Amino acid sequence: QVQLVESGGGLVQAGGSVTLSCTYSGRTFSGGAIAWFRQAQGKEREFVAISSWTDGSTYDSPSVRGRFMISENSAENSFYLQMNRLKPEDTAEYYCAATSLRGIFTSPLGYEYWGQGTPVTVSS
Repeated sequence: QVQLVESGGGLVQAGGSVTLSCTYSGRTFSGGAIAWFRQAQGKEREFVAISSWTDGSTYDSPSVRGRFMISENSAENSFYLQMNRLKPEDTAEYYCAATSLRGIFTSPLGYEYWGQGTPVTVSS
């Protein structure tokens, strides 16, 4: 059973930056992937970025490409979402997720483990 705990959300002005952290524990599988999703009020959960434990590849959503970056510090069992040039439309609850499945999954259905979420509000 993998436990995920996010931190780092808050209120930020448009154009600013913030870094979200997710600490994981209990991982016993060697492949799989970790990812960030977000969910704005009244909308479906949306894929943001993924980092594969299987081969180290990363992929991010076109809506954040060039502004957000996913990274991992395996020594600290943590991964991060560096968010730059934030826009009001980036306002959402941000979730980290993990899957033991091998592949790149952009649907929430591909993930077995979820954190509790951390809010990010971008003011204009």
